[in-house]
Amino acid sequence: MEYRRLGKHGLEVPALCLGTMTFGLQVGEKDSHAILDKALSLRLNFLDTADAYPLGGTKDTIGETEALLGRWMKSRGNREQLIIASKCFAPTKSRPNNMGLSRQHIIEAVEQSLSRLQTDYIDLYQSHGYDPHTPIEESLRAFDDLVRAGKVRYTGCSNYPAWRLGDAINVANKLGIIGYASIQPRYNILYREIETDLLPLANHEGLGVLVYNPLAGGFLSGKYQPGQSPESGTRFTLGTAAERYQERYWHSSQFEAVESLKAVVQKEDLNLVSVAVAWVLKQKGVSSAIIGVSKTEQLHANLAALKITFDDELNDACEAAWWTLPRRPVVEGYR
Repeated sequence: MEYRRLGKHGLEVPALCLGTMTFGLQVGEKDSHAILDKALSLRLNFLDTADAYPLGGTKDTIGETEALLGRWMKSRGNREQLIIASKCFAPTKSRPNNMGLSRQHIIEAVEQSLSRLQTDYIDLYQSHGYDPHTPIEESLRAFDDLVRAGKVRYTGCSNYPAWRLGDAINVANKLGIIGYASIQPRYNILYREIETDLLPLANHEGLGVLVYNPLAGGFLSGKYQPGQSPESGTRFTLGTAAERYQERYWHSSQFEAVESLKAVVQKEDLNLVSVAVAWVLKQKGVSSAIIGVSKTEQLHANLAALKITFDDELNDACEAAWWTLPRRPVVEGYR
């Protein structure tokens, strides 16, 4: 396993992070534990979760992914071997002050996450989105207090556009408090909006970059055919997440781009999953790619990304997959 610095910070993280957002719904507890066991045996000890997971669930399943991880860690006694990243923002109960980044919600959310995870600290605690209704000063001071109290070791954010991240950086510097150490954006061969401003900003300021969706929700596995309907049991049909994932990737132009890329990948006798993850990892400033699997055997293609080298033809094919897509407006908000 290759390790990288979290930006300018001292924490070293594996180049691959195991995302757990489907654990507890798409992937049952027994299979989730098997995947976690196998991942750890392969030195993939960086786990990403959130209090709102599992993906696609309802109010009755909220928090189950963290609870599942907590049961696994307790049964294996392996907490000290792991780097755990979690997030807060989304509502976890139906009552006032139960979402966003107010001091009230952040403090309450971390206590609930610690309880579900059955741990005394979270290595990286992130805001799952930005909160336009709460002053960033209030949010950053609350995160700073968690670090100083030892409940959190580093803080980060996810789904921030560049101007909001820049604001957070400036405010933390002005207040002289601990700011965000990392940003977690969506990034893959088919979605490269962050290259315009967010990624250069993160690199300039020394933030770690933990990218999610490197396989475009499985779309870049190449298993879907043009004209095919979304397959049952995947993120494209998974509960409340189905519409979001279809809107992101289930378009004829994306199918055509993947088919063209797949032809080059197969010509070079490579695996498209490995190539897609490797492409993300070779981009400047990327600390780790968050991978998602539903079966233990899928881990190997992801890990093989660490050994992929790009010749000119393969690199050009990856570039073409993005630049031949029609441009779509970037909607302010969840990206």
